[in-house]
Amino acid sequence: MQTSLLFSILRSSSSRVLLSTSKSGFGAASGHRYIRFAQTNSSTSSSLTSLKRGLSTSTPKTKTSPSICQQFQQRKPLESSASGLLLAALAVGLVSTAYYSYHKTPPPKPTSQSHSGPLQDTATEDLAAMTSEIAAGRPGNLTPEQEEKLRQLWKLIFQVCRVGDENQAAAAPVQTTTTLTAPAEEEKKKSRMTSLWSRSSKANKSDSDAAPASTPTTAADGAPVGIQLSLGSKDGEADKYGQTKHFYETLQSYPPSAIRDTIWSMVKHDHPDALVLRFLRARKWDVEKALIMLVSTMAWRAKEMNVDGDIMKNGELEALEKGDGISKDFLAQIRKGISYVHGCDKQGRPLCFVNVRLHKAGEQSEESLERYTVYLIETCRMLLRGGVDTATIVFDMTGFSMANMDYTPVKFMIKCFEANYPECLGTVLVHKAPWIFQGIWKVIRGWLDPVVANKVHFTNNATEMQEYIPLKHIPKDLDGQEDWSYKYVEPIPGENDKMKDTATRDELLRQRAELYKQYEEATMEWIKTADAEVRRRREGIADRMREDYWRVDPYIRARSYYDRTGVLLPGGEVDWYPGENKRNEEVMKEVVTSPDDLD
Repeated sequence: MQTSLLFSILRSSSSRVLLSTSKSGFGAASGHRYIRFAQTNSSTSSSLTSLKRGLSTSTPKTKTSPSICQQFQQRKPLESSASGLLLAALAVGLVSTAYYSYHKTPPPKPTSQSHSGPLQDTATEDLAAMTSEIAAGRPGNLTPEQEEKLRQLWKLIFQVCRVGDENQAAAAPVQTTTTLTAPAEEEKKKSRMTSLWSRSSKANKSDSDAAPASTPTTAADGAPVGIQLSLGSKDGEADKYGQTKHFYETLQSYPPSAIRDTIWSMVKHDHPDALVLRFLRARKWDVEKALIMLVSTMAWRAKEMNVDGDIMKNGELEALEKGDGISKDFLAQIRKGISYVHGCDKQGRPLCFVNVRLHKAGEQSEESLERYTVYLIETCRMLLRGGVDTATIVFDMTGFSMANMDYTPVKFMIKCFEANYPECLGTVLVHKAPWIFQGIWKVIRGWLDPVVANKVHFTNNATEMQEYIPLKHIPKDLDGQEDWSYKYVEPIPGENDKMKDTATRDELLRQRAELYKQYEEATMEWIKTADAEVRRRREGIADRMREDYWRVDPYIRARSYYDRTGVLLPGGEVDWYPGENKRNEEVMKEVVTSPDDLD
């Protein structure tokens, strides 16, 4: 549809000039949008007469409806001053629009399929019912087309991990050749952004700048690659973080069993389908791109960050006991309360508060900042419950100055959410941003994927924030009603003693591995048939896996601040307001009437 803007400018009290612009030139077009800059005058009818006389048939042609063309066929040429007025109107309009968008961006209207918009305040019981609703594209709410995409992705995952190959070990080996297409050499169109605040670091170096890896014909175990993808040239499209290259390298560097183990370690207490669907939604249901993203993320977790083997395994107590520079920087961020998770918004999503004024650029090493960022995201994953699979981040910009601005950790956080934790971000609230943040936001927005950028909203007071978070759950330092403040509780010696019981850990992991195998077998059946009994059996195994994780958790994950304060309870229950719930129980005990009290 052709779009146009009709600028109606009243130049004086006795005349008007009507300008019409469109994508193809000046002219009349269907579906006009009107922006009027008008003054009150007493000669409206005479002005309209002058307007008709001022327009000409010499206006460049555009595709218009016949009725519109007839209206304008007897018009005179525009005056030369009209172009100047047009430019002025455009400039004023653009500046006004940009300013209004920054300061007054309205929150999106909530829909039944989105969790990024605000909802009206609800009672606690209504919140429980609301969060139990299954969002679109999640387990239990898939269209037939989406379920078929899920089947296809699981099939490719099993090919990468060689799941099912052990059943064919006695058969003669079948030599399969790969049709993986190496990334095409595309013209580099990336602009190198240099700014006053940027600094040289590995975060500023795009992974996609490196030369692509050669197409692997054999896996790390020497066997031929049995997976076939028809990527063509699309593997280079929007590959912002060079994940296609990482995919190829992973197939060459990791044996299939290692890839399988790392993928299962990513699942934790999540539904396996829920994890896989994150990557499908992030890649707009393109199965091959989702596979590349998933395997690349696996390699990032295992090799680059060592998420499960170091960060989550060692945690806060290890950092306290180790006491080196990185460990001290890591604990300093937790102790200051620069970032913490507390409470939930109206969608039931965990709230991560970031006190930007407490961060000073250069105070902590880059490695410690990255370590802490991953630790916080992974800890927040432990706090997701009730079908909620995203979190809300609140950046408190109160007291912000340029001394607090540090682009390097910001870029790393963006990469985490876009490349390695897809579909984990629900909403971002930037609260009380000062005017100096306008220029910074323009830079940051340019780094963001449009989908992520649209989740960012600006608030200036508790009333605006209340559209997303119940007022009673907004801390008092943000003008809310909750009388709570962050106070760090130090690690307790011996809190991770269960991790020393390696015999129990190994037995629990062995039992869990059996569940993995059962789920894989059920999934292979489900790929072949849509039998209802197979589907129920598969879902039952997923439920057992979720419950089983919390038996294993104390043996593989160090205790955190949230475990010590009673927010994350044994068995995986979450209690954001333990004191409040305890008071409610005491009140209930007081009002309960015993039969002995009755006459």
